[in-house]
Amino acid sequence: MSEIILINVSGEDQPGLTSSLMGILAEYDVDILDIGQAMIHDTLSLGILIEVPEQKDVSPVLKDVLFHLHDAGMQVRFTPVAQEQYEHWVRGAGKPRHIITLLGRSVSAEQIARISSVVTAQGLNIEDIVRLSGRRPLHLEGRRSRACVELTVRGQPVDTDVMKRDFMEISQHLGIDISFQEDNLYRRNRRMVAFDMDSTLIQQEVIDEMAKAAGVGDECARVTEQAMRGEIDFRESLRQRVQLLEGLPEDTLERVAQSLTLTEGAERLMRTLKAFGYVTAIISGGFTYFGRHLQKHLGIDYVYANDLEIVDGRLTGRVQGEIVDGPRKAELLRKIAEDEGLALEQVIAVGDGANDLPMLRLAGLGIAFHAKPVVQESARQSISTLGLDGTLYLMGIKDTDTPA
Repeated sequence: MSEIILINVSGEDQPGLTSSLMGILAEYDVDILDIGQAMIHDTLSLGILIEVPEQKDVSPVLKDVLFHLHDAGMQVRFTPVAQEQYEHWVRGAGKPRHIITLLGRSVSAEQIARISSVVTAQGLNIEDIVRLSGRRPLHLEGRRSRACVELTVRGQPVDTDVMKRDFMEISQHLGIDISFQEDNLYRRNRRMVAFDMDSTLIQQEVIDEMAKAAGVGDECARVTEQAMRGEIDFRESLRQRVQLLEGLPEDTLERVAQSLTLTEGAERLMRTLKAFGYVTAIISGGFTYFGRHLQKHLGIDYVYANDLEIVDGRLTGRVQGEIVDGPRKAELLRKIAEDEGLALEQVIAVGDGANDLPMLRLAGLGIAFHAKPVVQESARQSISTLGLDGTLYLMGIKDTDTPA
């Protein structure tokens, strides 16, 4: 019978090591059943699962490997693997695979320990751990730092609701975002990203800025509060707030547009999406004028929002056409995907408000961005610790793969 051996190699990395090691194994017609390598701070960890043919004596193989690695200053360990063990391992490949992503300004041992405990309690097994964020200099601290670790796990959670609750508790107590996704074909084949505008792509709520310019900021805020309490729906609240803007000069829109501030990471995210050929869209309950302003600046493909009626250079206090509310956002998301020939599983939607939930639920990947707790709990994924470019980590994109 052939023999199966697991070879574990560790030590300071050096050029040509893999080549020379494989050269030795090739002399004995060894088959490679599995191989994996990781580098942490110039230290190499290499694992090779080999099958030595039954007509070959395993001792000379291991002796040559041992002498070679000893001369290279590397540590090596050989572990025999029974065929029954190997077959059990092969059968495990049929279990569902999921991705757990940890996002924050930094990642601590306590965070990983707590998350790992939940993984174990749910009957899942960690197969791989990869850092997606770039190497972090010690002096880079605070607001602009980014850290992300991705765990690949096998198995089916015992109770998904309990797991999500446990992850939410860890997130709240330790200041980290935790994403749990099925690792399927669509996760690696997303092609479109749609964004809410106000408090997502930009930091402000545009209607509040316009109301301030019109001197009706307090009145506008009262209507917004009524809508948040559920006393009036989004459509009615929008009509009432726009009515307050009646008579506002048209050139005020340009002044407000110039004062808008992009959300942290928005430009980096858009630059990366365009470089990778993604379709991008704004689907907003705000106003088309400001969506067009962002479209020109960021190179966005589609803009759908509400149109303000303007007559003789002044706002009439009315909205033209169909109001873009939550259900309409979902309809538009579906329409753009169909026009682009994409399945909804290939679509990502990002938003912060309750009226974004219909499109977040419809998209293959829906992300609540710096949203209120009720929205976070309803959305499948959320980002609260990083900027908008944290979306790239949930797509499995490393910092090293993004444009400068």
